[in-house]
Amino acid sequence: MKKILALLMALVMALGLVGCGGGDTTETTSGDGGDSAQTASGTELKFSTGGDQGTYYGFGTVLAQYVTSNSDTKVTAVVSNGSQDNVEQMDMNTAQLGFVQSDVMSYAYNGERLFEGVPVTNFSTVAALYMEQVQIVTLDPNIKSVADLKGKNVSIGSSGSGVYYNALDILGAYDLTEEDINPTFQSFGDSVDALQDGKIDAAFVVAGAPTTAVTSLATSRDVYLISLDEEHIAKLKETSPYYTESTIAADVYGTAEDCTTVAVGAIVIARDDVSQQDVYNFISTIYENIDSLSHDKAKELDLEFAASVTNIPYHPGAAQYFAEKGIEVPTK
Repeated sequence: MKKILALLMALVMALGLVGCGGGDTTETTSGDGGDSAQTASGTELKFSTGGDQGTYYGFGTVLAQYVTSNSDTKVTAVVSNGSQDNVEQMDMNTAQLGFVQSDVMSYAYNGERLFEGVPVTNFSTVAALYMEQVQIVTLDPNIKSVADLKGKNVSIGSSGSGVYYNALDILGAYDLTEEDINPTFQSFGDSVDALQDGKIDAAFVVAGAPTTAVTSLATSRDVYLISLDEEHIAKLKETSPYYTESTIAADVYGTAEDCTTVAVGAIVIARDDVSQQDVYNFISTIYENIDSLSHDKAKELDLEFAASVTNIPYHPGAAQYFAEKGIEVPTK
């Protein structure tokens, strides 16, 4: 009799545990090292952007919030160290979407420079959003040319960003190397603080203008942007064809004159294993509602430019949206 009672008690307890474990509408799954979550309302994607005073983070946050509010795909923008870091986070599946400079995207895919010997190819293009300018910022009016940076204290970008190689490219066009300056490796925000405190003479900032960090500096100090001349831009493009000549108008930061510089593309990429529907939701929600996006960079969004990447294949979800618009893009 005691054995029968014990068995009945065990059966009751087991049924109680089953009841406590059911009825949850949220299911969390993880991939190879990541934590992408599936919920009742759609997929949650982490969008790796850049420093909190850069355009990547500012615009990325606007895009993430808008897509989350207007589709079944949930996107969260997170701060990062920039392009290289974003590629590496997606490779580890700690992020599923990311901003990347067009040049760094090529380095990753082809195993060059930042990714020498260790190519990363498990991502695809979503869209080219806008051009981001190489901004060489100083508070010293006597620094008028890249050549004047020789012997100066210059911030050439934080670890994990593409700014470092942009700086080397620009310096190289003027026959200078890293050894010809006193380099520091700082984020946009830290570079601005160092300029303000007189610890450095100039800083390379590669981001869509206006950039929050530079705008903040210009509210309290006279900011100068160093222009590149046509001869050295031509020399730069001979070895680095992904650069495009660009102008930063004087009214952007209140400078005395327009600045002539070069720019690279700001691209959104996605892991290949992000679902076609989620990428379609992301790109279609953005490009069908450009006028509703509350950021200056939204004014630069253009469908033809979005589909202009030719060296890295597009994600199937992006290709689906472009096909609906009569545009064919390369896919894997």
